Amino acid sequence: MTNPIDTEQPSRLSRWLARSRMILPISFFVGGFVWDAITIGKKVALSDMAIFAGYLLLAALLMYQLAEPSSSVRRMGERLLRWQWLQNRVSSWPVQDWPYWILQFLFGSLLSALFILYFKSSSYGLAWVVTLVLGVLLVANEFMEGEYRRLSLCWSMFGLCTILWCNFAFPFLFGSVHAAWFYLSTVLGATVTYVLYQRAPHHAGRIWPVWVIAGLLMLAYRADMIPPVPLVKQAVVVAYDLEKSPEGYWMTVEKSPWWQFWRVDSDHFYLQPGQKLVCFSAVFAPQGLQTKLLHDWQKKVKGEWVSVSMPGFSLTGGRDSGYRGYTYKTNLTAGEWRVRIQTATRQTIAVSAFNVSVSTTLDPQHRTRIRY
Repeated sequence: MTNPIDTEQPSRLSRWLARSRMILPISFFVGGFVWDAITIGKKVALSDMAIFAGYLLLAALLMYQLAEPSSSVRRMGERLLRWQWLQNRVSSWPVQDWPYWILQFLFGSLLSALFILYFKSSSYGLAWVVTLVLGVLLVANEFMEGEYRRLSLCWSMFGLCTILWCNFAFPFLFGSVHAAWFYLSTVLGATVTYVLYQRAPHHAGRIWPVWVIAGLLMLAYRADMIPPVPLVKQAVVVAYDLEKSPEGYWMTVEKSPWWQFWRVDSDHFYLQPGQKLVCFSAVFAPQGLQTKLLHDWQKKVKGEWVSVSMPGFSLTGGRDSGYRGYTYKTNLTAGEWRVRIQTATRQTIAVSAFNVSVSTTLDPQHRTRIRY
């Protein structure tokens, strides 16, 4: 008669993990987004860039190991699974899926962070296209668990995130948002991905999509669809006048209609002949960054926007509430107007559109004072 062998029953945690195979990837995805929403501040900071660099480094190390079937990570896992105590607790875990779930978490974190950062920097129509694409990728990442095993998707995601990280990092390093830095950082991000792919064992997956992504990003930048990160619009106000005081800038604006309860000022101005308008802007830039901002005053003529004047001023980064500046325009005629806040290389930061009507009478009751 043989004695029964006492075996330790699987733990409650291992049984729960076995039943939650579909829930865990979603949890990793949501966890990455929530973590970035909590840790990323209101402005783009150097600490944010360091966190993202850490994500990229972890993803690179994991992808390098996954490309080698007999990698040191796998051998270490095999040694650990020889322990009877550990086998009893993880026997029903989908251990083979965890590296891909971690990759999904890392790329989900990077995409959510980039989505948040581009959302901050995007404040006009074309720039929202890139932000929307990042949002779609952020959601689609939840359903790509199986595709990660082919590694082609991994290289594409890694290349995209590396390129966009370099686009943010170069202005911090060189204190400039010149277009040349964007193109150089895009090429550098793609090259880093290619070098890692070449050094990875067996060259698993395809690398050519990374170069396609780099080319599309450069075309989008050329078309003014990518904002000049890390510049972030804090405020843009078009007003009748502006007065600087120790408390800030006081401006007289037209009151908004009662039904526009979400805003204080209106986008319709009533001017006397020869009266001027002022455009005030506050743009955040990181410490050490210097550039020139332009206020491109444009009027719509026969369905086309025509530049009328383009005054500018220098910007120095480091102020939390944004570097403040303003320009004036006189002799505005009736019609549709807008002011495009741009860098010296004509990359758009924000657009403020308004209408002008010429009137010989004034109604002070329809105006109010605001401070920034």
